[in-house]
Order: sequence, then structure tokens, then C-alpha cells
Amino acid sequence: MSFIGIDVAKIQLEFAHRPSGATGRVPNDESGIAALVAQCQAAGAILIVCEATGGYEAAVVAALATASLPVVIANPRQVRDFAKATGQLAKTDAIDAQILALFAERVRPEPRVLPDAAAQALTAFLTRRRQLVEMLVAERNRLLLAAPAVRRDLQQHIRFLERRLREADDDLHTAVKSSPVWRVRDDLLQSVPGVGRVVSLTLLAELPELGRLSHKQIAALVGVAPLNRDSGTLRGKRLVYGGRAPVRAVLYMAALVASRRNPVIRAFYERLRAAGKPAKLALTACMRKLLTILNAMARSGTPWHPTPPLARA
Repeated sequence: MSFIGIDVAKIQLEFAHRPSGATGRVPNDESGIAALVAQCQAAGAILIVCEATGGYEAAVVAALATASLPVVIANPRQVRDFAKATGQLAKTDAIDAQILALFAERVRPEPRVLPDAAAQALTAFLTRRRQLVEMLVAERNRLLLAAPAVRRDLQQHIRFLERRLREADDDLHTAVKSSPVWRVRDDLLQSVPGVGRVVSLTLLAELPELGRLSHKQIAALVGVAPLNRDSGTLRGKRLVYGGRAPVRAVLYMAALVASRRNPVIRAFYERLRAAGKPAKLALTACMRKLLTILNAMARSGTPWHPTPPLARA
């Protein structure tokens, strides 16, 4: 058995094997990736782990997945916490690759469904849309306090960003409507009151596991499953954290709308509030319940109904 960790940088790929301890380096280009894939196949890798590095890992992960190799994109924070737990505080590319290989061997994270090329394109559109929204909010905030000398420049840039945002929305709409499969799933998800286009597209692009996991697994993957913080006789508050931040962000907005307009979520929210639960806690519970509903619908292909069959697979 062989476990491989890959530290991804813009220029190079540093890799390490366990339990052999072998290490190596290849350029992060077509020839280097091909050589790395061949080495992973020759080593009989049963699990390959690399970190999310802002997109530099996309090409190597796609090549490994295409070669039917089991690859996991790990959360950098989780890997760093693991490194600290092993006493490894130093950080270099070579050390990171070795830590990733050890993480693969000891933790053995489960390989998840990787998005296909069309889903990756949709993810790119969504990422760009989020960037435009962030820039637009920042420029509008600057305009509030801007000196008269720069107000015109800010206003022109805001108009430009608003136009680009409309074009980004058109690109998203075209991407979804061009795929019959996505069109069906998009219509299915948007049939739920509280789930709009941005929420649906984010789920399609960034949560390909929707409908393929149990309700507990999908909640943990997204980061809306409450985690215990108990020690001895101390009973700490249960918290939600980690997971996929973009999915969690849109689910929060969807739950906020659904708590007012979706009869099932509204009744659930009101019951929690009547029981004395804080508003934020009740909304988090609504996020989890809404995700459970969407997961069951994606699995069964059944459109929204006020009393949907929530299979507990």
C-alpha cells in the first residue's frame, strides 16, 4: 500500500510517499503532471492527498482523477492542525508533502465525487460572480466617505461592476440552460421556497455530493452539523464550523428566506423560537433541515412538496 502527499505550488509539485519515505519534485506543467501520475500508478497509490491552493491544484487533481486514482483535496486548516498535533511546526514544501502523506496514511479521508469539466466551468463563473459582488460592495462603501475629487471615478467603476455583474449572471444562466441535466436539477432545487438561482447554482457547482450521501454525511461535509465540545463534566456549546464556506453562506440566506416563506421551514423555525432557542441557533438548524430536504429531493428526483419524503439513508 502506498499513500502519497502532494504539496502544490504555482511552479512545482513536491510529493512524498509513505511508508517508503521516498520524495520528489516535478514542475507544475503538463509534462510534470504526466510524470507524477505515472509514478502514482507505479506505486500502487491507494490514497493521494493534496491541499486546496486557490486553483493551482486543479490540473493535477483532474489528471489524477482521470487516471482513476483516489485523490482527496484536503482543507489546509485541517492539515495544519494535524501537523501541529504531530509536533511538526516547521513549514517547507518538502515538509508539507510529507505531512500530507502522513495525513493520508493516518486519517485516510474519504475521496469525494469530483466535479466534471462542466461543473468546474460553473464553479469558475460562480467564483467570478462572488468576486464582482465583493468589489461592488467595497466600492459602494468607499463612495459613502469619498472626497469629491474621487467620487466621479468611483461612480464610473461602480457602473462598470454593475454591468459586469449582469453579464456574469447571464453567463451563469447560459451555462445551466445549455445542459439538460443541470436544467432538470436546477428546476428541481428551485422548486423549494427559499432556494433561488444563486443558491441552486452554488449547490450544483460546489456540492456534487448532493443526493449521494446520507443526511448526516452531507451536513458534516457542508459544515452545518453541530459538533460537541465536552470535556469531563464540562458540557460546552455545540458549534458548527469547517466544511464548505460558499455553500454554507448561500444556505444561510436560503434559510433566512425560507423561515418566512417556506411553510415547512417557517413552522420549524417558529417551533424552535417558541422553545426559547436563539434566532441564530434556530436559523442554523433551519439550514441543516433545508439541506436535508434538498439532499432527499436530489436523491429521489422528486420536486418540492410541503410534506416531502425525507428518506434517512
